[in-house]
Amino acid sequence: MTLSSQSIRRSKSLHEQTYQVLRSSILSGGLAPGDRLVETQLAQQLQVSRTPIREAMRQLQQEGLIVGDANEGLRVTSISAVDTLHLYDCRIGLEQMAVAGACKQASKAQLQLIEQYVLQAEQLMHSPDLNNFQLLDLDYQFHRAIAESSGNKWLVALLDQVFDKMTLLRVQTTRQNPQVLEIRVEHRQIYQAIAQRDPDAAIGAMHSHLISSQARVVQEVEQFYSPAQQ
Repeated sequence: MTLSSQSIRRSKSLHEQTYQVLRSSILSGGLAPGDRLVETQLAQQLQVSRTPIREAMRQLQQEGLIVGDANEGLRVTSISAVDTLHLYDCRIGLEQMAVAGACKQASKAQLQLIEQYVLQAEQLMHSPDLNNFQLLDLDYQFHRAIAESSGNKWLVALLDQVFDKMTLLRVQTTRQNPQVLEIRVEHRQIYQAIAQRDPDAAIGAMHSHLISSQARVVQEVEQFYSPAQQ
């Protein structure tokens, strides 16, 4: 169990800072899916009282990033195969709307940003210092940039909720198999359709990308929870 290197700054609310440190640690994989969270240990590591720890964990539990276990403790949420299917179903619906909106609304600067994420992913995949978390971040930035370029702020807010759970899932699966994350060919196909202002092609490319990703990730999750892994 590794907490984020962020320090607690006394100039801000201890609860808010504690929440941000714990949330960052969960979404970066420092606190891994299934890790048990003990108030006394966290308070000692962050050098705060148990009150802001308790408040922060209550907020994280409301967001679904931590859950109660059978022993009345709290653990970082692990995403099951069924959860994976449901999350991807949500993404498919929302991101098809996002990519169609991007074809109509994306500015030149937004198209350049989306292309930049594609190029960075292509370069990173050929790097000898390949970093899973960099890939995860590029994947997130690419998809969020498309949502933002749709001009629909409510769509972006809904996707942000799904992306948090997806980050937990991708941390869980990329540790087993970095190749589960395909953000080169499939992302480029999506970008090219948006750049051509072709909503039918963009929707098709996004749907194909997410369906393929769903299959890869579900397979990894099923292996993670298989009896041999217990």
